[in-house]
Amino acid sequence: MSLAFVFPGQGSQSPGMMRALAERHPLVQRTFAEASEVLGYDLWAICRDGPAETLSETVHTQPAMLAAGVATYRVWRELNGAVPKMMAGHSLGEFSALVAAGCLDFKDAVSLVRFRAEAMQSAVPQGEGAMAAILGLEDSDVEAACAEAAQGAVVEAVNFNSPGQVVIAGEAAAVARAIDAATARGAKRAVLLPISVPAHSSLMRPAALRLAERLAGVTVAPPAGVAVYGVDVRVHSRPEEIRDGLVKQLRTPVYWAATVRTMIGAGASVIVECGPGKVLTSLNRRIDKNRDLKMLALEDPESIDGALAAAQTA
Repeated sequence: MSLAFVFPGQGSQSPGMMRALAERHPLVQRTFAEASEVLGYDLWAICRDGPAETLSETVHTQPAMLAAGVATYRVWRELNGAVPKMMAGHSLGEFSALVAAGCLDFKDAVSLVRFRAEAMQSAVPQGEGAMAAILGLEDSDVEAACAEAAQGAVVEAVNFNSPGQVVIAGEAAAVARAIDAATARGAKRAVLLPISVPAHSSLMRPAALRLAERLAGVTVAPPAGVAVYGVDVRVHSRPEEIRDGLVKQLRTPVYWAATVRTMIGAGASVIVECGPGKVLTSLNRRIDKNRDLKMLALEDPESIDGALAAAQTA
């Protein structure tokens, strides 16, 4: 049995995130300062003060969530927290996982996710795309709702997050139709997400091509003794496989439920969410309800103290 870390992506951001952790651990603001040097603006100020609309713009969200995940992991290690045996990231969180595993340099990753965000926003201008979470339907019913709603446009199931939660993405009008179609099929809720681009849909193919060109010039190292799971629910250890995975995940669905089940099958007994919020922890608890599994979130000093104690038994 072993320790696994998971890193959240877009959708977990909120103004004021990381503030409590930063008040006790200066390493948090130092990490954001590193990112700000690359970006040319004060990333910490946007995370601290918002407004939410600015933080939710993908060009700001992606560097912010990367820095938050890496900063939290650095604090964990500074406190002598154990190196996990397995890691995975939800969408953008894969970049955080790869930095934590020693595959990517942090500043390189900041530059990459900024480029990724710009490429995504360029592929689908703001306001033309949308994402929504569909709650309370089987995966197949959500896919059927998308097929019905497409009407020549693009709307697809892109995040298979947990039983009864699937995220859809595509052209804004088609997403709105799919929400209606899913509601007619009995969905309990359908919630538009604060994300300005339709990530993981086929609309991201142009952005994926640009990212592939950019990644070709970035140093990628094999993970240092950590199994890092990618979008295809496989462990990649060779640099070229890691690059290919980062490109693929931009334009194809995220199978989060399958990823978590695979890590549990590989022996994970404590799964720790490394970054702001508890989105993944909530999903993970729905994916596997085994009470012997510990699902924890690191978002403030108290939760880190609790996770340090729990990890000693992993």
